[in-house]
Amino acid sequence: MSSGTPRRADALRNRRLALDAATALLAEPGTPLTVETIARRAGLGAATVVRTFGGKDALLDAAVSGLLAPVVQRARDLLAETAPGEALGLFLRELIAFQAAHHSASDQWGGLDMPATSALRGDLARLMEEMVEGAQRDGAVRTDIDPAVATSLIGRTALAIARTQPPSPQLIDAYLAVLLRGLRPPT
Repeated sequence: MSSGTPRRADALRNRRLALDAATALLAEPGTPLTVETIARRAGLGAATVVRTFGGKDALLDAAVSGLLAPVVQRARDLLAETAPGEALGLFLRELIAFQAAHHSASDQWGGLDMPATSALRGDLARLMEEMVEGAQRDGAVRTDIDPAVATSLIGRTALAIARTQPPSPQLIDAYLAVLLRGLRPPT
């Protein structure tokens, strides 16, 4: 066996350990997302984590984008398989659950260079806007609100509901009922 093979296996193992640790910490409210905290959780040295990813930004970008990619794919799937208005209602409930699980960590990654995460967030906003536009075409959502404005309103208020502590299924149900009813075309 060449001397490079074990190191390569070690590097892959270290990458997975650091990524798993960062992903787990993203779901723990109040836990600082520092290289040291991630390294400690992974059972690695901070220098190993930095060497493996090149820094905190790249590590958190990989962890967050790994969490966000299935959410974006779910939005794509719903849009392809379901009427846009129905897709919007179904997706919002799932999006709020995702945001509730990870909102506290999002406060810590502001200002970081996270290109993969930024791209996925852009994709998510575009998909939600497509849901709104499609629902408008189908007559399920009012047309007197610009789709970009509706998407921003939905995203910002959904995040506020997701940040409610402790999480409240009744509040989520009420929010979705009021929001979706308010988006219906006036009669």
